[in-house]
Amino acid sequence: MNVLDWKKLDSTAQGIALQRAPSNVSPAIADKVAAIIDAVRSRGDVAIQEFTVQFENVTRKSIRASEKELDEACQKLPAAMRSAIDAAYDNVQAFHLRGRPADYSMETVPGVTCSARYTGIGRAGMYAPGGATPLPSSVLMLGVPAQIAGCGKRNLCTAPNRNGTIDPAIAWAARKCSITEVFLAGGAQAIAAMAFGTETVPATDKIFGPGSVWVTEAKQQVARIGTVAIDMPAGPSEVMILADGTANATFVAADMLAQLEHGCDSQAILVTTDRNLAHAVVKEVERLRLQLTRSNQIEQSLAHSGVILVSTLDEATDIANRYAAEHLIIQTADPAVLCDRITSAGSIFLGAWTPEVLGDYCSGTNHVLPTNGFARCMNGLSVSDFMKRLTIQQATRRGLAALAPVATTLAAWEGLTAHALAITIRQAKESPIEP
Repeated sequence: MNVLDWKKLDSTAQGIALQRAPSNVSPAIADKVAAIIDAVRSRGDVAIQEFTVQFENVTRKSIRASEKELDEACQKLPAAMRSAIDAAYDNVQAFHLRGRPADYSMETVPGVTCSARYTGIGRAGMYAPGGATPLPSSVLMLGVPAQIAGCGKRNLCTAPNRNGTIDPAIAWAARKCSITEVFLAGGAQAIAAMAFGTETVPATDKIFGPGSVWVTEAKQQVARIGTVAIDMPAGPSEVMILADGTANATFVAADMLAQLEHGCDSQAILVTTDRNLAHAVVKEVERLRLQLTRSNQIEQSLAHSGVILVSTLDEATDIANRYAAEHLIIQTADPAVLCDRITSAGSIFLGAWTPEVLGDYCSGTNHVLPTNGFARCMNGLSVSDFMKRLTIQQATRRGLAALAPVATTLAAWEGLTAHALAITIRQAKESPIEP
């Protein structure tokens, strides 16, 4: 992991320093995902079962997880894990409840009332990684806002484990979130099932959740087909850390490694004003990496990572806004000051005692966040993503008269005579005078 002096780089080199890892969606993967989607669309449950055998090496009689199966899985979960999920659920619920959009109504001019009413998506499809690497935290991050939004149906797909059953922690999290139905299907085939429906898996209106490159590609392909919406474009995990000389090198290194163990294409970038810290972090990353179970994977992701040395913290915040990180950690003497200058980030973590891992699991915010620079125009998952906003307007005769000149003038300018007619024909109509 190299230390780069920002002011010594030309604009091209600076752009290269902030490049994400190359996309690992090869044409071959895209073609295979398309074939999986076509197979599920044409052969439904049979295709899903075949892919479960092929990719998970297990056979199930039913794709749907029965209530009995969920009960049995929950009973196997250790008490400590139950308590951890319960505590995380409480925090995520409390935070997201505050973010539920509120209906509102106003009179824009006398006699014209405009309102907005929020309603939950009818059918929400959620995907949480299962199989060998189950992520119950993702069930909470999806299930809690869907529950608060009041989505009519909240269905979850997750891959079965090597025994062909559901992971106990995922089962418990699904129960906490009142998931309507759970289906044991993973990968691109699960996304296709939720997009188009099968004999067992209902079609949904919008698909949410993180996953492998196969899942990400499948989400994008079904969205392009146009029958279902998705939450956001998703890419490899990433973190940027802004730090000055007061930062703890070991803390910074641990935060970088926590992100890098997500995958070989993950990225961690430290931007610091302190040269000694920069080199200390490089040494600590290597020392700590050797103690971790995914050391070899992290070694590959380090190829996309680095340290940038800047002259001032203002320069650091400019870089942060340009990069628009999924996760932004600020470990400086006064992190709140820098936070006020940040305009683009998925989620921000302030101070030495706020590792990004808290956001992954239990602080209360959501860990489904925009990657690959999309934080410039998108935010992390929230209750509003699971809702639709219906706008309503009502005018009295007097209100119509007040706005008629505005509407007819605009209609005439745009050459839309029928638009103007819809106004003038009402003005010519005799009717009782409204109060």
